[in-house]
Amino acid sequence: MATIIDGKKLAKKIREELKVECEEIKKQGINPKLAVIMVGNNPASKVYVKSKSKACDQIGVAYEEHLLEETITQEELNNLIQKLNNRKEVNGILLQSPLPRHLDINQAFKAISYRKDVDGFTPSSVGKLVMGGDTFISCTPYGVIKMFEEYNIDLTGKNVVILGRSNIVGKPLSQCCLAKNATVTICHSRTTDLKEHTKRADILIAAIGKANFVTKDMVKEGAVVIDVGINRNEEGKLVGDVDFEEVEKIASYITPVPGGVGPMTIAMLMNNVIKAAKEQNNENSTF
Repeated sequence: MATIIDGKKLAKKIREELKVECEEIKKQGINPKLAVIMVGNNPASKVYVKSKSKACDQIGVAYEEHLLEETITQEELNNLIQKLNNRKEVNGILLQSPLPRHLDINQAFKAISYRKDVDGFTPSSVGKLVMGGDTFISCTPYGVIKMFEEYNIDLTGKNVVILGRSNIVGKPLSQCCLAKNATVTICHSRTTDLKEHTKRADILIAAIGKANFVTKDMVKEGAVVIDVGINRNEEGKLVGDVDFEEVEKIASYITPVPGGVGPMTIAMLMNNVIKAAKEQNNENSTF
């Protein structure tokens, strides 16, 4: 049976460390603040935004919310982002996705100052990640890397197979794994012989949004399995992309859903907000 990677426990540990750090920098006159923008009334987005607000409150990060009508124009959205860029007391800007179809999310991300891009989605942040520079790392990939570090899972020379090529998880996570000296394969909807790729993975990461897609016969004995997916099955139960009960029997390590990657995502967002506040108040910063 696999060792369960307890993301909930690790996230709690990180949040406690960040709370202490937040208290320390406040003594220096640095008061971290996160601004969140949400367009429309997407129910899932409301849940995520609420969890971010709660995390800020627990750590001591100031929080403000901008809830915009679904009919807002691109120009109005970009103007709001620019105003937040110009407000010195706002250290981090988070644009909650998805956006209504008439809005271009990439254009909106481009409008966010890279120094306040705590989600790690701007072209500058992504470019720095690829080049190995100091930057904000997307929160979910960053959380996965922190899990590897906490459980002493060495990626050097390992075959890492990532299912999913999204800009939010798959692509940035591939760069993070490369930085840890792994050999990385990204699989997607057009990949042929998918099972052939997954069966040779020392570390298999699923981020495709399909309930219980990864079955036991797709996984190599002793592999580390990271489940980034969050889905509802036919019974309405929260499940991941991996058939946990079966895959757990042959994996060496595995993340559960819920309680795995999810809590780590918000913990790393808080980490990025603290980092942003410190860098913006450091006269010698080259960030």
